[in-house]
Amino acid sequence: MKVWIPHERGRELLGEIPSGVTVEIAADPAELPSDPAGVRFWVPPFLAQQTSAQLAKTLPDLRVIQLLSAGAEVWVGRVPDDVILCDARGVHDSSTAEWVVTAMLSYLRSFPGFARAQARREWAYDEFAPTDELAGKRVLIVGAGSIGAALRSRLAPFEVRLTLVARGARPEEGVYSVDDLPELLPHADVVVLLVPLTDRTRGLVDARFLAAMPDGALLVNAARGPVVRTDALLDEVRSGRLGAALDVTDPEPLPADHPLWELPNVLLTPHVGGSVRGLLPRAYRLAGAQLRRFAAGDPLINEVVDGY
Repeated sequence: MKVWIPHERGRELLGEIPSGVTVEIAADPAELPSDPAGVRFWVPPFLAQQTSAQLAKTLPDLRVIQLLSAGAEVWVGRVPDDVILCDARGVHDSSTAEWVVTAMLSYLRSFPGFARAQARREWAYDEFAPTDELAGKRVLIVGAGSIGAALRSRLAPFEVRLTLVARGARPEEGVYSVDDLPELLPHADVVVLLVPLTDRTRGLVDARFLAAMPDGALLVNAARGPVVRTDALLDEVRSGRLGAALDVTDPEPLPADHPLWELPNVLLTPHVGGSVRGLLPRAYRLAGAQLRRFAAGDPLINEVVDGY
Protein backbone atom coordinates (compact mmCIF):
# COMPACT_ATOMS: atom_id res chain seq x y z
CA MET A 1 0.00 0.00 0.00
CA LYS A 2 1.24 3.47 -0.88
CA VAL A 3 0.67 6.57 1.24
CA TRP A 4 1.15 10.09 -0.08
CA ILE A 5 1.98 12.96 2.29
CA PRO A 6 2.95 16.57 1.44
CA HIS A 7 6.01 17.09 3.69
CA GLU A 8 9.35 15.29 3.86
CA ARG A 9 9.36 15.96 7.60
CA GLY A 10 6.11 14.04 7.80
CA ARG A 11 7.95 10.73 7.39
CA GLU A 12 9.31 10.92 10.95
CA LEU A 13 6.28 12.72 12.36
CA LEU A 14 3.89 9.95 11.30
CA GLY A 15 5.41 7.61 13.88
CA GLU A 16 5.40 3.87 13.37
CA ILE A 17 4.62 2.88 9.78
CA PRO A 18 2.61 -0.36 9.37
CA SER A 19 4.27 -3.26 7.61
CA GLY A 20 3.88 -3.23 3.84
CA VAL A 21 3.28 0.55 3.66
CA THR A 22 5.40 2.81 1.44
CA VAL A 23 5.34 6.55 2.19
CA GLU A 24 5.96 8.98 -0.69
CA ILE A 25 6.09 12.77 -0.78
CA ALA A 26 3.40 14.40 -2.94
CA ALA A 27 3.69 18.12 -2.23
CA ASP A 28 2.29 19.32 -5.56
CA PRO A 29 -0.70 17.77 -7.39
CA ALA A 30 1.00 18.69 -10.66
CA GLU A 31 4.14 16.69 -9.82
CA LEU A 32 3.20 13.21 -8.62
CA PRO A 33 5.96 11.05 -7.09
CA SER A 34 4.88 7.81 -8.79
CA ASP A 35 2.07 5.98 -10.57
CA PRO A 36 -1.19 6.80 -8.71
CA ALA A 37 -2.08 3.11 -8.67
CA GLY A 38 -1.69 1.64 -5.22
CA VAL A 39 -2.23 4.91 -3.31
CA ARG A 40 -4.83 4.02 -0.70
CA PHE A 41 -4.19 6.68 1.96
CA TRP A 42 -3.58 10.32 1.00
CA VAL A 43 -2.71 13.36 3.09
CA PRO A 44 -3.13 16.43 0.82
CA PRO A 45 -1.30 19.72 1.39
CA PHE A 46 -2.57 22.02 4.14
CA LEU A 47 -5.31 24.37 2.88
CA ALA A 48 -5.36 22.51 -0.45
CA GLN A 49 -7.50 23.99 -3.21
CA GLN A 50 -9.83 22.45 -5.79
CA THR A 51 -6.94 21.24 -7.96
CA SER A 52 -6.00 18.87 -5.16
CA ALA A 53 -9.60 17.75 -4.69
CA GLN A 54 -9.85 16.94 -8.40
CA LEU A 55 -6.82 14.66 -8.09
CA ALA A 56 -8.81 12.34 -5.81
CA LYS A 57 -10.82 11.09 -8.79
CA THR A 58 -7.64 10.01 -10.58
CA LEU A 59 -6.36 7.75 -7.79
CA PRO A 60 -7.98 4.39 -8.60
CA ASP A 61 -7.17 2.64 -5.32
CA LEU A 62 -7.73 5.57 -2.95
CA ARG A 63 -9.74 4.76 0.16
CA VAL A 64 -8.89 7.49 2.70
CA ILE A 65 -8.21 11.21 2.47
CA GLN A 66 -6.87 12.62 5.75
CA LEU A 67 -6.87 16.42 5.71
CA LEU A 68 -4.47 18.62 7.64
CA SER A 69 -7.14 21.32 7.91
CA ALA A 70 -10.22 21.49 10.13
CA GLY A 71 -12.29 22.81 7.22
CA ALA A 72 -13.33 20.41 4.47
CA GLU A 73 -15.43 22.64 2.20
CA VAL A 74 -13.09 22.23 -0.79
CA TRP A 75 -13.55 18.44 -0.64
CA VAL A 76 -17.22 17.94 0.17
CA GLY A 77 -19.06 16.72 -2.93
CA ARG A 78 -15.81 16.16 -4.85
CA VAL A 79 -14.68 12.89 -3.27
CA PRO A 80 -15.63 9.50 -4.79
CA ASP A 81 -18.33 7.67 -2.85
CA ASP A 82 -16.00 4.85 -1.83
CA VAL A 83 -13.42 7.21 -0.29
CA ILE A 84 -13.55 8.19 3.39
CA LEU A 85 -12.87 11.89 3.99
CA CYS A 86 -11.49 12.84 7.41
CA ASP A 87 -10.71 16.31 8.70
CA ALA A 88 -8.12 17.45 11.26
CA ARG A 89 -10.58 18.26 14.03
CA GLY A 90 -8.62 18.90 17.22
CA VAL A 91 -5.35 19.76 15.52
CA HIS A 92 -6.10 23.50 15.25
CA ASP A 93 -7.91 24.03 18.55
CA SER A 94 -5.10 25.76 20.42
CA SER A 95 -3.76 27.84 17.54
CA THR A 96 -7.12 29.14 16.34
CA ALA A 97 -8.31 29.84 19.87
CA GLU A 98 -5.06 31.75 20.46
CA TRP A 99 -5.63 33.79 17.30
CA VAL A 100 -9.14 34.73 18.41
CA VAL A 101 -7.99 35.84 21.86
CA THR A 102 -5.11 37.78 20.30
CA ALA A 103 -7.41 39.46 17.77
CA MET A 104 -9.96 40.43 20.42
CA LEU A 105 -7.35 41.88 22.76
CA SER A 106 -5.46 43.62 19.94
CA TYR A 107 -8.59 45.29 18.60
CA LEU A 108 -10.06 46.26 21.95
CA ARG A 109 -6.75 47.61 23.30
CA SER A 110 -6.14 49.57 20.05
CA PHE A 111 -2.90 47.79 19.14
CA PRO A 112 -3.37 48.36 15.37
CA GLY A 113 -3.55 52.10 16.00
CA PHE A 114 -0.51 52.03 18.26
CA ALA A 115 1.40 50.03 15.61
CA ARG A 116 0.58 52.65 12.99
CA ALA A 117 1.70 55.37 15.39
CA GLN A 118 4.94 53.49 16.06
CA ALA A 119 5.63 53.41 12.32
CA ARG A 120 5.17 57.22 12.35
CA ARG A 121 7.34 57.51 15.51
CA GLU A 122 4.45 59.16 17.35
CA TRP A 123 3.64 58.77 21.07
CA ALA A 124 -0.11 58.43 20.52
CA TYR A 125 -1.41 58.36 24.09
CA ASP A 126 -3.87 61.18 23.57
CA GLU A 127 -5.10 59.61 20.31
CA PHE A 128 -5.96 56.15 21.62
CA ALA A 129 -5.97 56.11 25.43
CA PRO A 130 -7.94 55.15 27.36
CA THR A 131 -8.62 52.04 25.31
CA ASP A 132 -11.47 49.56 25.53
CA GLU A 133 -10.96 46.27 27.40
CA LEU A 134 -12.01 42.62 27.22
CA ALA A 135 -13.01 42.32 30.88
CA GLY A 136 -16.77 42.53 31.30
CA LYS A 137 -17.56 41.90 27.65
CA ARG A 138 -20.43 39.68 26.53
CA VAL A 139 -18.88 37.22 24.07
CA LEU A 140 -21.04 35.11 21.75
CA ILE A 141 -19.23 32.14 20.16
CA VAL A 142 -21.00 30.85 17.05
CA GLY A 143 -19.64 27.35 16.63
CA ALA A 144 -19.46 25.12 19.70
CA GLY A 145 -17.14 22.42 18.35
CA SER A 146 -13.67 21.58 19.59
CA ILE A 147 -12.24 25.01 18.70
CA GLY A 148 -15.17 26.70 20.42
CA ALA A 149 -14.50 24.62 23.53
CA ALA A 150 -10.81 25.54 23.41
CA LEU A 151 -11.69 29.23 23.10
CA ARG A 152 -14.16 28.96 25.95
CA SER A 153 -11.47 27.64 28.31
CA ARG A 154 -8.97 30.30 27.25
CA LEU A 155 -11.45 33.12 27.82
CA ALA A 156 -12.39 31.91 31.29
CA PRO A 157 -9.74 34.06 33.09
CA PHE A 158 -10.74 37.23 31.24
CA GLU A 159 -13.90 37.99 33.24
CA VAL A 160 -16.19 37.78 30.21
CA ARG A 161 -19.77 36.52 29.95
CA LEU A 162 -19.80 33.67 27.45
CA THR A 163 -22.61 32.28 25.32
CA LEU A 164 -22.12 29.43 22.84
CA VAL A 165 -24.23 28.55 19.80
CA ALA A 166 -24.26 25.32 17.78
CA ARG A 167 -26.40 23.78 15.03
CA GLY A 168 -28.65 22.31 17.69
CA ALA A 169 -29.17 23.36 21.29
CA ARG A 170 -27.39 21.38 24.02
CA PRO A 171 -29.11 22.62 27.17
CA GLU A 172 -27.09 20.34 29.45
CA GLU A 173 -23.94 22.16 28.24
CA GLY A 174 -25.46 25.63 28.17
CA VAL A 175 -25.24 25.74 24.36
CA TYR A 176 -27.94 27.49 22.35
CA SER A 177 -29.19 26.71 18.84
CA VAL A 178 -28.37 28.79 15.79
CA ASP A 179 -32.11 29.47 15.67
CA ASP A 180 -31.68 31.50 18.86
CA LEU A 181 -29.28 33.99 17.23
CA PRO A 182 -31.89 36.74 16.66
CA GLU A 183 -32.49 36.88 20.43
CA LEU A 184 -28.80 36.52 21.38
CA LEU A 185 -27.08 38.94 19.00
CA PRO A 186 -28.44 42.19 20.50
CA HIS A 187 -26.76 41.28 23.80
CA ALA A 188 -23.28 40.46 22.42
CA ASP A 189 -20.34 42.87 22.57
CA VAL A 190 -18.16 40.42 20.63
CA VAL A 191 -19.38 37.78 18.15
CA VAL A 192 -16.86 35.06 17.22
CA LEU A 193 -17.42 32.88 14.14
CA LEU A 194 -16.01 29.34 14.31
CA VAL A 195 -18.44 27.42 12.10
CA PRO A 196 -17.46 25.24 9.11
CA LEU A 197 -18.39 26.47 5.65
CA THR A 198 -21.42 24.50 4.48
CA ASP A 199 -24.60 25.24 2.56
CA ARG A 200 -26.20 26.12 5.90
CA THR A 201 -23.51 28.56 7.02
CA ARG A 202 -22.65 30.26 3.73
CA GLY A 203 -23.85 33.85 4.08
CA LEU A 204 -25.02 33.23 7.66
CA VAL A 205 -23.72 36.66 8.65
CA ASP A 206 -25.82 38.89 6.41
CA ALA A 207 -27.23 42.38 6.76
CA ARG A 208 -29.94 41.21 9.17
CA PHE A 209 -27.43 39.35 11.36
CA LEU A 210 -25.14 42.38 11.54
CA ALA A 211 -28.00 44.82 12.14
CA ALA A 212 -28.98 42.78 15.21
CA MET A 213 -25.55 43.37 16.80
CA PRO A 214 -25.41 46.40 19.13
CA ASP A 215 -23.56 49.60 18.28
CA GLY A 216 -19.83 49.28 18.90
CA ALA A 217 -19.80 45.48 18.78
CA LEU A 218 -16.91 43.50 17.27
CA LEU A 219 -17.26 40.68 14.73
CA VAL A 220 -14.38 38.17 14.77
CA ASN A 221 -14.20 35.75 11.84
CA ALA A 222 -11.90 32.76 12.33
CA ALA A 223 -14.14 30.47 10.26
CA ARG A 224 -14.24 30.95 6.48
CA GLY A 225 -14.70 34.12 4.45
CA PRO A 226 -17.99 33.21 2.74
CA VAL A 227 -19.71 32.71 6.10
CA VAL A 228 -19.95 36.54 6.03
CA ARG A 229 -21.58 38.64 3.32
CA THR A 230 -18.68 40.99 2.62
CA ASP A 231 -20.83 43.77 1.19
CA ALA A 232 -23.05 43.77 4.27
CA LEU A 233 -20.04 43.81 6.59
CA LEU A 234 -18.42 46.59 4.61
CA ASP A 235 -21.53 48.75 5.02
CA GLU A 236 -21.46 48.33 8.80
CA VAL A 237 -17.74 48.86 9.37
CA ARG A 238 -17.59 51.74 6.89
CA SER A 239 -20.27 53.52 8.91
CA GLY A 240 -18.24 52.95 12.06
CA ARG A 241 -21.12 51.22 13.83
CA LEU A 242 -19.31 47.86 14.08
CA GLY A 243 -15.72 46.70 14.13
CA ALA A 244 -14.23 43.54 12.62
CA ALA A 245 -11.23 41.28 13.17
CA LEU A 246 -10.82 38.98 10.18
CA ASP A 247 -8.44 36.10 9.55
CA VAL A 248 -10.49 35.07 6.51
CA THR A 249 -12.24 37.09 3.83
CA ASP A 250 -14.38 36.71 0.73
CA PRO A 251 -12.69 36.99 -1.72
CA GLU A 252 -9.44 35.53 -0.43
CA PRO A 253 -6.75 36.71 -0.73
CA LEU A 254 -8.30 40.14 -0.35
CA PRO A 255 -7.48 42.29 -3.41
CA ALA A 256 -5.08 45.16 -2.75
CA ASP A 257 -7.69 47.74 -3.77
CA HIS A 258 -10.42 46.40 -1.48
CA PRO A 259 -11.78 49.09 0.91
CA LEU A 260 -11.53 46.78 3.95
CA TRP A 261 -7.76 47.36 3.98
CA GLU A 262 -8.13 51.08 4.72
CA LEU A 263 -10.64 51.06 7.57
CA PRO A 264 -9.20 51.78 11.04
CA ASN A 265 -11.88 49.63 12.72
CA VAL A 266 -10.90 46.50 10.75
CA LEU A 267 -8.05 44.21 11.81
CA LEU A 268 -6.88 41.85 9.03
CA THR A 269 -4.56 38.84 9.07
CA PRO A 270 -3.89 36.57 6.04
CA HIS A 271 -5.59 33.29 7.13
CA VAL A 272 -2.91 32.41 9.67
CA GLY A 273 -5.08 31.15 12.53
CA GLY A 274 -3.80 27.59 12.13
CA SER A 275 -0.38 28.38 10.68
CA VAL A 276 1.87 27.85 13.69
CA ARG A 277 5.06 25.89 14.28
CA GLY A 278 3.22 23.19 16.16
CA LEU A 279 0.90 22.45 13.23
CA LEU A 280 2.89 19.69 11.53
CA PRO A 281 3.68 17.65 14.68
CA ARG A 282 0.02 17.70 15.75
CA ALA A 283 -1.34 17.10 12.25
CA TYR A 284 0.97 14.18 11.46
CA ARG A 285 0.35 12.67 14.87
CA LEU A 286 -3.30 12.46 13.83
CA ALA A 287 -2.46 11.27 10.31
CA GLY A 288 -0.15 8.55 11.66
CA ALA A 289 -2.79 7.32 14.09
CA GLN A 290 -5.36 7.26 11.29
CA LEU A 291 -2.99 5.35 9.01
CA ARG A 292 -2.42 2.70 11.68
CA ARG A 293 -6.18 2.42 12.26
CA PHE A 294 -6.77 1.99 8.53
CA ALA A 295 -4.03 -0.62 8.14
CA ALA A 296 -5.46 -2.58 11.08
CA GLY A 297 -9.02 -2.38 9.74
CA ASP A 298 -10.18 -0.26 12.68
CA PRO A 299 -12.75 2.59 12.39
CA LEU A 300 -11.37 6.03 11.60
CA ILE A 301 -12.15 9.21 13.53
CA ASN A 302 -13.04 12.71 12.27
CA GLU A 303 -15.01 11.38 9.30
CA VAL A 304 -16.70 14.22 7.43
CA VAL A 305 -20.43 13.63 7.01
CA ASP A 306 -22.75 16.18 5.35
CA GLY A 307 -19.98 18.77 5.36
CA TYR A 308 -19.24 18.46 9.10
